[in-house]
Amino acid sequence: MTHQPLPTEDDVRRILEGVVDPELHGNIVELGMFRGARFDDDGTVTVSIALTISSCPLRVEIRDEVASKVRGLPGVTDVRVEYGEMTGEERTALMQHVRWRARDHAPETEVPINTRILAVASGKGGVGKSSITVNLAVALARRGLTIGVLDADIWGFSVPRMLGVTGRLGGADGKIHPNEVAVGAGDTGLVKVVSMGFLVDREETALMWRGLMLTKAVEQFLTDVRWGEMDYLLVDMPPGTGDVQMALGRLLPRTEVLVVTTPNQAAQKVAARVANMAQRSYLKVLGVVENMSAFECAHGETYALFGEGGGAELAAELGCPLVGQVPIEPLLSAGADAGRPVVLDHPEAPAARVLQAVADRVADDLLPPLEMAGCTARLFDAVEANLAAPPTGGSETVVAEPGTRP
Repeated sequence: MTHQPLPTEDDVRRILEGVVDPELHGNIVELGMFRGARFDDDGTVTVSIALTISSCPLRVEIRDEVASKVRGLPGVTDVRVEYGEMTGEERTALMQHVRWRARDHAPETEVPINTRILAVASGKGGVGKSSITVNLAVALARRGLTIGVLDADIWGFSVPRMLGVTGRLGGADGKIHPNEVAVGAGDTGLVKVVSMGFLVDREETALMWRGLMLTKAVEQFLTDVRWGEMDYLLVDMPPGTGDVQMALGRLLPRTEVLVVTTPNQAAQKVAARVANMAQRSYLKVLGVVENMSAFECAHGETYALFGEGGGAELAAELGCPLVGQVPIEPLLSAGADAGRPVVLDHPEAPAARVLQAVADRVADDLLPPLEMAGCTARLFDAVEANLAAPPTGGSETVVAEPGTRP
Protein backbone atom coordinates (compact mmCIF):
# COMPACT_ATOMS: atom_id res chain seq x y z
CA MET A 1 0.00 0.00 0.00
CA THR A 2 1.42 3.35 -1.03
CA HIS A 3 0.83 6.56 0.95
CA GLN A 4 0.19 9.90 -0.68
CA PRO A 5 3.13 12.27 -0.22
CA LEU A 6 2.65 14.70 2.64
CA PRO A 7 2.20 18.40 1.87
CA THR A 8 5.04 20.83 2.44
CA GLU A 9 5.05 23.79 4.81
CA ASP A 10 4.59 26.05 1.79
CA ASP A 11 1.44 24.10 0.89
CA VAL A 12 0.10 24.66 4.40
CA ARG A 13 1.06 28.34 4.32
CA ARG A 14 -0.74 28.90 1.02
CA ILE A 15 -3.95 27.20 2.10
CA LEU A 16 -3.97 29.09 5.41
CA GLU A 17 -4.09 32.35 3.47
CA GLY A 18 -7.79 31.51 3.25
CA VAL A 19 -8.22 31.66 7.04
CA VAL A 20 -9.27 35.18 8.00
CA ASP A 21 -9.19 36.62 11.48
CA PRO A 22 -12.74 38.05 11.67
CA GLU A 23 -11.66 40.79 14.07
CA LEU A 24 -8.51 42.00 12.30
CA HIS A 25 -9.86 41.44 8.76
CA GLY A 26 -6.71 39.80 7.45
CA ASN A 27 -5.56 36.26 6.80
CA ILE A 28 -3.50 34.62 9.52
CA VAL A 29 -0.43 34.29 7.30
CA GLU A 30 -0.41 37.98 6.40
CA LEU A 31 -0.94 38.85 10.07
CA GLY A 32 2.08 36.77 11.15
CA MET A 33 0.00 34.31 13.17
CA PHE A 34 1.13 31.19 11.26
CA ARG A 35 4.41 30.02 12.81
CA GLY A 36 5.08 26.77 10.97
CA ALA A 37 3.97 23.15 10.62
CA ARG A 38 5.31 19.70 11.54
CA PHE A 39 4.51 16.51 9.68
CA ASP A 40 4.28 12.93 11.01
CA ASP A 41 4.63 9.85 8.83
CA ASP A 42 1.05 8.83 9.56
CA GLY A 43 -0.25 12.01 7.86
CA THR A 44 -0.78 14.09 11.04
CA VAL A 45 0.03 17.77 10.60
CA THR A 46 0.67 19.96 13.64
CA VAL A 47 0.15 23.66 12.90
CA SER A 48 1.61 26.36 15.19
CA ILE A 49 -0.49 29.51 15.56
CA ALA A 50 0.46 32.61 17.58
CA LEU A 51 -2.56 34.44 18.97
CA THR A 52 -2.51 38.11 19.89
CA ILE A 53 -3.34 37.03 23.46
CA SER A 54 -3.59 33.51 24.85
CA SER A 55 -7.21 34.05 25.95
CA CYS A 56 -8.32 35.26 22.50
CA PRO A 57 -12.10 34.62 22.26
CA LEU A 58 -11.68 33.62 18.60
CA ARG A 59 -9.21 30.82 19.26
CA VAL A 60 -11.78 28.04 18.74
CA GLU A 61 -13.06 29.61 15.53
CA ILE A 62 -9.52 30.02 14.18
CA ARG A 63 -8.60 26.47 15.23
CA ASP A 64 -11.60 24.97 13.43
CA GLU A 65 -10.88 26.97 10.27
CA VAL A 66 -7.20 25.97 10.28
CA ALA A 67 -8.03 22.30 10.81
CA SER A 68 -10.67 22.34 8.07
CA LYS A 69 -8.36 23.96 5.52
CA VAL A 70 -5.29 21.80 6.22
CA ARG A 71 -7.32 18.59 6.39
CA GLY A 72 -8.26 19.18 2.78
CA LEU A 73 -4.66 18.87 1.59
CA PRO A 74 -3.69 15.57 -0.05
CA GLY A 75 -2.07 13.05 2.31
CA VAL A 76 -3.32 14.67 5.54
CA THR A 77 -5.08 12.30 7.96
CA ASP A 78 -5.34 14.49 11.04
CA VAL A 79 -4.64 18.09 12.09
CA ARG A 80 -3.55 19.40 15.46
CA VAL A 81 -3.29 23.08 16.32
CA GLU A 82 -0.77 24.41 18.84
CA TYR A 83 -1.22 27.85 20.29
CA GLY A 84 1.41 30.37 21.22
CA GLU A 85 1.17 34.06 22.12
CA MET A 86 2.66 37.07 20.37
CA THR A 87 5.17 39.22 22.18
CA GLY A 88 4.35 42.83 23.00
CA GLU A 89 6.54 44.01 20.12
CA GLU A 90 4.81 41.63 17.70
CA ARG A 91 1.36 42.82 18.79
CA THR A 92 2.39 46.44 18.29
CA ALA A 93 3.75 45.69 14.80
CA LEU A 94 0.58 43.77 13.96
CA MET A 95 -1.71 46.64 14.96
CA GLN A 96 0.37 49.10 12.97
CA HIS A 97 0.02 46.82 9.95
CA VAL A 98 -3.74 46.54 10.44
CA ARG A 99 -4.16 50.31 10.74
CA TRP A 100 -2.08 50.92 7.63
CA ARG A 101 -4.09 48.41 5.63
CA ALA A 102 -7.35 49.97 6.82
CA ARG A 103 -6.05 53.34 5.65
CA ASP A 104 -5.27 51.95 2.19
CA HIS A 105 -8.67 50.27 1.90
CA ALA A 106 -10.90 53.00 3.26
CA PRO A 107 -14.58 52.58 2.31
CA GLU A 108 -16.39 55.04 0.08
CA THR A 109 -18.03 58.00 1.81
CA GLU A 110 -20.12 60.96 0.68
CA VAL A 111 -17.31 63.38 1.61
CA PRO A 112 -15.83 64.72 -1.67
CA ILE A 113 -12.23 63.77 -2.32
CA ASN A 114 -11.22 67.43 -2.61
CA THR A 115 -12.59 68.32 0.85
CA ARG A 116 -10.02 69.03 3.54
CA ILE A 117 -10.87 67.14 6.74
CA LEU A 118 -9.88 68.47 10.13
CA ALA A 119 -10.74 66.62 13.33
CA VAL A 120 -10.79 68.83 16.42
CA ALA A 121 -9.85 66.48 19.25
CA SER A 122 -8.98 66.47 22.93
CA GLY A 123 -7.93 63.90 25.45
CA LYS A 124 -10.54 64.95 28.01
CA GLY A 125 -13.82 66.82 28.18
CA GLY A 126 -14.28 70.39 29.33
CA VAL A 127 -11.41 71.97 27.39
CA GLY A 128 -13.65 73.86 24.94
CA LYS A 129 -13.18 71.62 21.92
CA SER A 130 -16.72 72.17 20.59
CA SER A 131 -16.43 75.95 21.00
CA ILE A 132 -13.19 75.87 19.01
CA THR A 133 -14.82 73.74 16.28
CA VAL A 134 -17.86 75.97 15.89
CA ASN A 135 -15.92 79.22 15.84
CA LEU A 136 -13.35 77.86 13.37
CA ALA A 137 -16.19 76.74 11.09
CA VAL A 138 -17.77 80.20 11.12
CA ALA A 139 -14.40 81.95 10.77
CA LEU A 140 -13.57 79.84 7.69
CA ALA A 141 -17.04 80.38 6.24
CA ARG A 142 -16.58 84.17 6.61
CA ARG A 143 -13.87 83.80 3.95
CA GLY A 144 -16.57 82.72 1.50
CA LEU A 145 -15.88 79.00 1.93
CA THR A 146 -18.30 76.10 2.34
CA ILE A 147 -17.70 74.30 5.62
CA GLY A 148 -19.17 71.06 6.88
CA VAL A 149 -19.41 70.39 10.62
CA LEU A 150 -19.87 66.81 11.78
CA ASP A 151 -20.76 66.59 15.46
CA ALA A 152 -19.14 63.21 16.15
CA ASP A 153 -19.59 63.58 19.89
CA ILE A 154 -22.61 61.28 19.72
CA TRP A 155 -23.28 61.24 23.46
CA GLY A 156 -22.38 64.83 24.21
CA PHE A 157 -23.65 66.67 21.12
CA SER A 158 -23.58 70.45 21.53
CA VAL A 159 -22.92 71.87 18.06
CA PRO A 160 -26.60 72.59 17.18
CA ARG A 161 -27.03 74.84 20.23
CA MET A 162 -23.69 76.57 19.71
CA LEU A 163 -24.54 77.38 16.09
CA GLY A 164 -28.18 78.22 16.83
CA VAL A 165 -29.42 75.58 14.39
CA THR A 166 -32.65 73.69 15.03
CA GLY A 167 -34.90 71.34 13.13
CA ARG A 168 -34.75 67.78 11.89
CA LEU A 169 -32.38 66.70 9.18
CA GLY A 170 -34.07 66.50 5.79
CA GLY A 171 -33.60 63.89 3.12
CA ALA A 172 -34.14 62.97 -0.51
CA ASP A 173 -33.08 60.20 -2.88
CA GLY A 174 -32.37 57.92 0.05
CA LYS A 175 -29.80 60.33 1.53
CA ILE A 176 -29.79 62.61 4.58
CA HIS A 177 -29.30 66.32 3.91
CA PRO A 178 -27.40 68.53 6.39
CA ASN A 179 -28.92 71.61 7.97
CA GLU A 180 -27.34 74.78 6.59
CA VAL A 181 -26.43 78.24 7.88
CA ALA A 182 -25.38 81.12 5.62
CA VAL A 183 -22.46 83.14 6.99
CA GLY A 184 -20.56 86.29 6.10
CA ALA A 185 -21.13 89.41 4.03
CA GLY A 186 -23.79 88.71 1.46
CA ASP A 187 -24.15 85.18 2.88
CA THR A 188 -21.26 84.06 0.66
CA GLY A 189 -20.10 81.44 3.17
CA LEU A 190 -22.01 78.34 4.14
CA VAL A 191 -21.89 76.00 7.13
CA LYS A 192 -23.47 72.54 6.74
CA VAL A 193 -24.21 70.78 10.03
CA VAL A 194 -24.95 67.17 10.96
CA SER A 195 -25.46 66.14 14.57
CA MET A 196 -27.27 63.56 16.62
CA GLY A 197 -28.94 66.59 18.19
CA PHE A 198 -31.09 66.88 15.05
CA LEU A 199 -32.35 63.31 15.49
CA VAL A 200 -33.61 63.36 19.08
CA ASP A 201 -36.83 64.90 20.32
CA ARG A 202 -35.29 66.74 23.29
CA GLU A 203 -31.80 68.11 23.82
CA GLU A 204 -31.71 66.50 27.28
CA THR A 205 -32.23 62.98 25.88
CA ALA A 206 -29.48 60.61 27.05
CA LEU A 207 -28.12 58.25 24.39
CA MET A 208 -27.15 55.03 26.15
CA TRP A 209 -25.18 53.52 23.29
CA ARG A 210 -22.21 51.21 23.28
CA GLY A 211 -19.19 51.14 20.99
CA LEU A 212 -20.65 49.39 17.94
CA MET A 213 -23.66 51.73 17.78
CA LEU A 214 -21.41 54.78 18.11
CA THR A 215 -19.23 53.52 15.27
CA LYS A 216 -22.25 52.84 13.06
CA ALA A 217 -23.65 56.31 13.76
CA VAL A 218 -20.40 57.98 12.62
CA GLU A 219 -20.27 55.71 9.58
CA GLN A 220 -23.85 56.62 8.66
CA PHE A 221 -23.09 60.34 8.98
CA LEU A 222 -20.26 59.90 6.47
CA THR A 223 -21.85 57.47 4.02
CA ASP A 224 -25.58 58.36 4.12
CA VAL A 225 -25.39 62.16 4.32
CA ARG A 226 -25.40 64.07 1.01
CA TRP A 227 -22.68 66.50 2.04
CA GLY A 228 -22.14 67.96 -1.42
CA GLU A 229 -19.18 70.13 -2.26
CA MET A 230 -17.25 71.48 0.73
CA ASP A 231 -13.92 73.19 1.21
CA TYR A 232 -13.53 71.77 4.72
CA LEU A 233 -15.20 69.21 6.93
CA LEU A 234 -14.59 69.93 10.62
CA VAL A 235 -15.24 66.98 12.90
CA ASP A 236 -16.01 67.76 16.53
CA MET A 237 -14.62 64.62 18.16
CA PRO A 238 -15.70 63.15 21.49
CA PRO A 239 -13.00 63.30 24.16
CA GLY A 240 -10.61 60.40 24.54
CA THR A 241 -9.29 57.61 22.34
CA GLY A 242 -12.21 55.26 21.79
CA ASP A 243 -14.43 53.75 19.13
CA VAL A 244 -15.35 56.97 17.32
CA GLN A 245 -11.72 57.99 16.94
CA MET A 246 -10.80 54.59 15.52
CA ALA A 247 -13.78 54.65 13.14
CA LEU A 248 -12.81 58.07 11.80
CA GLY A 249 -9.25 56.90 11.14
CA ARG A 250 -10.62 53.96 9.18
CA LEU A 251 -13.34 55.81 7.26
CA LEU A 252 -11.44 59.05 6.51
CA PRO A 253 -7.71 58.25 6.55
CA ARG A 254 -6.84 61.63 5.01
CA THR A 255 -8.05 63.38 8.19
CA GLU A 256 -5.68 65.76 9.94
CA VAL A 257 -5.99 66.45 13.66
CA LEU A 258 -6.06 69.70 15.62
CA VAL A 259 -5.45 68.95 19.30
CA VAL A 260 -7.11 71.20 21.89
CA THR A 261 -5.66 71.48 25.38
CA THR A 262 -5.68 73.87 28.30
CA PRO A 263 -2.48 75.35 29.79
CA ASN A 264 -2.21 73.08 32.84
CA GLN A 265 0.09 70.08 32.66
CA ALA A 266 -2.59 67.52 33.56
CA ALA A 267 -4.65 68.45 30.51
CA GLN A 268 -1.53 68.53 28.36
CA LYS A 269 -0.57 64.96 29.30
CA VAL A 270 -4.07 63.71 28.55
CA ALA A 271 -4.12 65.56 25.22
CA ALA A 272 -0.86 63.85 24.30
CA ARG A 273 -2.72 60.54 24.29
CA VAL A 274 -5.16 61.58 21.57
CA ALA A 275 -2.21 62.86 19.52
CA ASN A 276 -0.46 59.54 20.03
CA MET A 277 -3.54 57.68 18.84
CA ALA A 278 -3.74 59.87 15.74
CA GLN A 279 -0.11 59.20 14.89
CA ARG A 280 -0.50 55.46 15.42
CA SER A 281 -3.49 55.58 13.05
CA TYR A 282 -1.32 57.39 10.46
CA LEU A 283 -3.24 60.65 10.82
CA LYS A 284 -1.21 63.86 10.74
CA VAL A 285 -1.36 66.10 13.80
CA LEU A 286 -1.75 69.54 12.23
CA GLY A 287 -1.19 71.59 15.35
CA VAL A 288 -2.18 72.44 18.91
CA VAL A 289 -4.66 75.06 20.12
CA GLU A 290 -4.36 76.12 23.75
CA ASN A 291 -7.76 77.18 25.06
CA MET A 292 -8.44 79.14 28.28
CA SER A 293 -4.93 80.56 28.10
CA ALA A 294 -5.39 83.52 30.40
CA PHE A 295 -7.96 86.02 31.58
CA GLU A 296 -7.52 89.72 30.97
CA CYS A 297 -9.50 91.96 33.30
CA ALA A 298 -10.89 95.39 32.46
CA HIS A 299 -7.78 97.05 33.89
CA GLY A 300 -5.47 95.20 31.52
CA GLU A 301 -4.07 92.77 34.08
CA THR A 302 -3.62 89.19 32.86
CA TYR A 303 -4.23 86.16 35.08
CA ALA A 304 -3.20 82.60 34.12
CA LEU A 305 -6.08 80.96 35.98
CA PHE A 306 -5.36 77.48 34.60
CA GLY A 307 -1.59 77.64 34.56
CA GLU A 308 0.57 78.37 31.57
CA GLY A 309 2.85 76.74 29.03
CA GLY A 310 0.92 73.51 28.45
CA GLY A 311 0.09 74.22 24.82
CA ALA A 312 3.64 75.16 23.89
CA GLU A 313 5.06 72.11 25.68
CA LEU A 314 2.61 69.79 23.93
CA ALA A 315 3.35 71.29 20.51
CA ALA A 316 7.08 70.91 21.09
CA GLU A 317 6.61 67.31 22.21
CA LEU A 318 4.56 66.49 19.10
CA GLY A 319 6.77 68.43 16.71
CA CYS A 320 3.89 70.54 15.40
CA PRO A 321 3.02 74.25 15.67
CA LEU A 322 1.14 75.92 18.49
CA VAL A 323 -1.52 77.43 16.24
CA GLY A 324 -3.17 79.72 18.77
CA GLN A 325 -3.74 80.55 22.43
CA VAL A 326 -7.39 81.45 23.04
CA PRO A 327 -7.89 83.61 26.14
CA ILE A 328 -10.68 83.12 28.65
CA GLU A 329 -13.46 85.24 27.22
CA PRO A 330 -16.97 85.67 28.72
CA LEU A 331 -18.32 86.49 25.27
CA LEU A 332 -17.13 83.11 24.00
CA SER A 333 -19.31 81.11 26.39
CA ALA A 334 -22.19 83.59 26.12
CA GLY A 335 -22.14 83.26 22.34
CA ALA A 336 -22.17 79.46 22.58
CA ASP A 337 -25.24 79.56 24.84
CA ALA A 338 -27.03 81.99 22.53
CA GLY A 339 -26.14 80.16 19.32
CA ARG A 340 -24.10 83.15 18.09
CA PRO A 341 -20.38 82.27 17.82
CA VAL A 342 -18.12 85.03 19.11
CA VAL A 343 -16.27 85.38 15.79
CA LEU A 344 -19.57 86.28 14.19
CA ASP A 345 -21.14 88.67 16.69
CA HIS A 346 -18.03 90.12 18.38
CA PRO A 347 -15.16 89.82 15.88
CA GLU A 348 -13.08 92.39 17.82
CA ALA A 349 -13.17 90.45 21.09
CA PRO A 350 -9.77 89.01 22.10
CA ALA A 351 -10.90 85.37 21.75
CA ALA A 352 -12.55 86.09 18.39
CA ARG A 353 -9.37 87.66 17.01
CA VAL A 354 -7.31 84.63 18.02
CA LEU A 355 -9.84 82.18 16.60
CA GLN A 356 -10.03 84.07 13.33
CA ALA A 357 -6.22 84.05 13.20
CA VAL A 358 -6.23 80.27 13.75
CA ALA A 359 -8.71 79.84 10.90
CA ASP A 360 -6.64 82.08 8.65
CA ARG A 361 -3.47 80.16 9.42
CA VAL A 362 -5.20 76.87 8.65
CA ALA A 363 -6.58 78.14 5.34
CA ASP A 364 -3.51 80.13 4.26
CA ASP A 365 -0.70 77.92 5.46
CA LEU A 366 -1.28 74.67 7.32
CA LEU A 367 -4.15 73.15 5.33
CA PRO A 368 -5.19 75.41 2.41
CA PRO A 369 -8.26 74.47 0.36
CA LEU A 370 -7.51 72.20 -2.57
CA GLU A 371 -7.51 74.02 -5.90
CA MET A 372 -9.55 72.01 -8.37
CA ALA A 373 -8.05 74.00 -11.26
CA GLY A 374 -4.97 71.76 -11.06
CA CYS A 375 -3.50 69.78 -13.89
CA THR A 376 -6.10 66.97 -13.81
CA ALA A 377 -9.02 69.39 -13.77
CA ARG A 378 -7.51 71.33 -16.67
CA LEU A 379 -7.08 68.11 -18.60
CA PHE A 380 -10.77 67.30 -18.13
CA ASP A 381 -11.65 70.82 -19.27
CA ALA A 382 -9.57 70.32 -22.40
CA VAL A 383 -11.19 67.00 -23.23
CA GLU A 384 -14.70 68.39 -22.69
CA ALA A 385 -13.88 71.38 -24.88
CA ASN A 386 -12.74 69.14 -27.70
CA LEU A 387 -15.81 66.97 -27.42
CA ALA A 388 -18.07 70.02 -27.53
CA ALA A 389 -16.24 71.76 -30.39
CA PRO A 390 -17.81 71.49 -33.86
CA PRO A 391 -15.84 69.51 -36.48
CA THR A 392 -13.30 71.58 -38.36
CA GLY A 393 -12.87 69.24 -41.31
CA GLY A 394 -10.57 66.30 -41.87
CA SER A 395 -10.38 63.14 -39.80
CA GLU A 396 -7.70 64.12 -37.33
CA THR A 397 -8.78 64.84 -33.74
CA VAL A 398 -6.95 67.70 -32.07
CA VAL A 399 -6.61 67.64 -28.26
CA ALA A 400 -5.90 70.95 -26.61
CA GLU A 401 -3.11 71.38 -24.09
CA PRO A 402 -4.30 71.21 -20.47
CA GLY A 403 -5.49 74.61 -19.33
CA THR A 404 -6.11 75.89 -22.88
CA ARG A 405 -9.01 75.90 -25.29
CA PRO A 406 -8.70 74.59 -28.85
